[in-house]
Amino acid sequence: MESSNHLKTEGRHRKAIRVGKSTKKSNVMNYYLSVLKNYAKFEGRARRSEYWYFALFNFIFMIVAVILDNVLGTTIEPLPYGVFYFFYILVVFIPSISVLVRRLHDVGKSGWFYFILLIPLVGLIWLLVLMFTDSAPGENEYGANPKEIA
Repeated sequence: MESSNHLKTEGRHRKAIRVGKSTKKSNVMNYYLSVLKNYAKFEGRARRSEYWYFALFNFIFMIVAVILDNVLGTTIEPLPYGVFYFFYILVVFIPSISVLVRRLHDVGKSGWFYFILLIPLVGLIWLLVLMFTDSAPGENEYGANPKEIA
């Protein structure tokens, strides 16, 4: 598909339409889907928006799974969640780690930096700060800046 503007004639009016560009609303869900498509891709970089939209949809889908478990009675007795929740967690476990590693690459850190979480409290705060940090400008050892590509 071309990504240039084309003129479309409708009666007497001509208007420019953009071909190959999707709307903002469809892009939001595409971030989540792109993480699932690249579920085992640990190289490269992930923009903040890709990471945080994935985290948002992941949270929403986990809540939906918990509600389904409770409504359908598939919870595991002492816990408020069950089969649907655990199945969803199994499906997104590897993609969650891969997008986090690519996000670390985007700020110029190694994927092994993930293990900073082993330091109680400080590790979590440090990792959150890194997830909110803007992309390292230009190309780094993990590839080109996704902001500059798009």
